[in-house]
Amino acid sequence: MFAPPTRAEGLARLARFVPRAGSAYAASRNEDRGPRDRANVSTLSPWVRHRLVSEREVLAAVLAEHGLAEAETFVQEVLWRTYWKGWLEQRPAIWERYRTRLEADLRALDADLSLRRRVEEATAGRTGISGFDDWARELVETGYLHNHARMWFSSIWIFTLRLPWVLGADFFLRHLLDGDPASNTLSWRWTAGLQTPGKTYLARADNIARFTKGRFAPEGLSRNAEPLSEPPPPAPAGVPPADRPRAVEAALLVTEEDMTPEHWDIGPVRPKAVLVGHATAARSPLPPSGPVLAFVEGAAADAAARAAEHFGVPAHAVSLAPQALGDAARALRVGTLVTGWAPVGPAARALARAEASLADAGVALLRLRRSLDERAWPHATRGFFAFRKAIPDLLAQEGLVPPDAPARTAR
Repeated sequence: MFAPPTRAEGLARLARFVPRAGSAYAASRNEDRGPRDRANVSTLSPWVRHRLVSEREVLAAVLAEHGLAEAETFVQEVLWRTYWKGWLEQRPAIWERYRTRLEADLRALDADLSLRRRVEEATAGRTGISGFDDWARELVETGYLHNHARMWFSSIWIFTLRLPWVLGADFFLRHLLDGDPASNTLSWRWTAGLQTPGKTYLARADNIARFTKGRFAPEGLSRNAEPLSEPPPPAPAGVPPADRPRAVEAALLVTEEDMTPEHWDIGPVRPKAVLVGHATAARSPLPPSGPVLAFVEGAAADAAARAAEHFGVPAHAVSLAPQALGDAARALRVGTLVTGWAPVGPAARALARAEASLADAGVALLRLRRSLDERAWPHATRGFFAFRKAIPDLLAQEGLVPPDAPARTAR
């Protein structure tokens, strides 16, 4: 379903979906019709997550066809990912809190055999809950779930099965082709009542039956969703500043966070080579799935080929380990590595660990940020509905809609 992991495939999917991105999408987007019929949604998320196709490209194509008023529902879905990244970028401690809790809960599985058995039954799709078991197997087999199914699944995991939410989030992150730290972690927190304090999501059998067209009618679901609790998140610390490109000879460093370096605004940078690496294996203390690794490796190969052709320079695979990056810079005789901004997560951590070692070797690391993120992330200080008010202006600043473009719900 999700091969090949190339920019060409992502653009082809976008072109096929654009005619349905307006009112047709708004009317049918909540329907989970099963893995054989995804015509009501774009299925672009794996390509957008790795920026084989950028959010801006998707928005530009859809808005050119439909305008903001008609395509507002889909536009908001695209920008949820941007919002989540901006929110976590200003509160990186939430990701560290999640990772600490995950390591503790994984250790608990060794001490609590009953918990281990229940988690294994849930991830293998052996709970006996209609729909939930099917989604567990679908996720493992395909690397994808419809967004509504993700909400139902996380709610059942937390409130019916009473399993630790971070283990469910980890299960998703290891298997979703579009899994990223911000969207995945914060969505699970939202279901659990941690992201918006006191607000949870309760999966209901009638809702599942309605939006799966009767495919599933689960019994025994919890009728209550009492919010989980934890210390409140820190106040937003602001978006860390990005670097400005400067007139240097450099190697471009491509990670899984932005795999279209030919679209980076590198200004006067003179590329001498392209290095392509990723930190996908660090999504979790447990190994990511085979489909996830295959998708990222394929995307990396595609990015390397495109970048080499576009810039007319050689491309090389590289580890993001500090010693490997330093060795690559020395071999290329460059004093600067230029990379697309890696939001909070494994790639950002790998680059942070490498930066000091690179500096000791006389190699600077420049992180460039795309204009949409630069404009949008500072608005992600509160909930999405506050962020939503800024969307028309953000789109206008990006030149995607006229300054006075109407929107139904922006108020």
